Amino acid sequence: MDCKITSTKSRRGSRGRSPSRRSSGMTLFEIMFAVGIGGMVLAGVCSLYFYSYRSFAAQLNYVDLDQYSQRALDKMSQQIRQVKAMTGFTTNSLVFTDYDDATLSFIYNPTNKTLSRIKGATTDVLLTGCDSLTFSIYQRNPVAGSYDQYPTASVATAKLVQVQWLCSRPLYYNALQNTESMQSAKIVIRQN
Repeated sequence: MDCKITSTKSRRGSRGRSPSRRSSGMTLFEIMFAVGIGGMVLAGVCSLYFYSYRSFAAQLNYVDLDQYSQRALDKMSQQIRQVKAMTGFTTNSLVFTDYDDATLSFIYNPTNKTLSRIKGATTDVLLTGCDSLTFSIYQRNPVAGSYDQYPTASVATAKLVQVQWLCSRPLYYNALQNTESMQSAKIVIRQN
């Protein structure tokens, strides 16, 4: 078998470069363009991640605040419904004679932002992080054409207690405050 070399010259493109050298790598402009596009995509993904993280943390905090509020409301309503009579009232505190003739109190401390239940020597904190809490007392009789009740003149005629509160909790590193919506409930004293 005979082999012959037909040409020793390399083929040159229109500008005098060989085709293998022309496609051998990327230029600096192409690399900078690719890095810029990649950086923008990475920045978009990171911002979406951090936004999603903050939203997820806020939603979990709302759920947690709502669960604490619901538990506090359940305990308060169960115990207020069973009292014999109301013996004291301010916008920050309620005092009752309980079913066992002991004194039962619900007291909001605006300095500590807590709602506490006090019966005898036992103090239970029902809510923490309360920015505001207000008690109101009413008669049972509804105002005609509405869902409101008549206000009462004294604790002796109080048959209904309304409680309203707003709680908040700082999210990560005290940077943001997460506040639940205003909670409100009317509780009827059943024993009188």
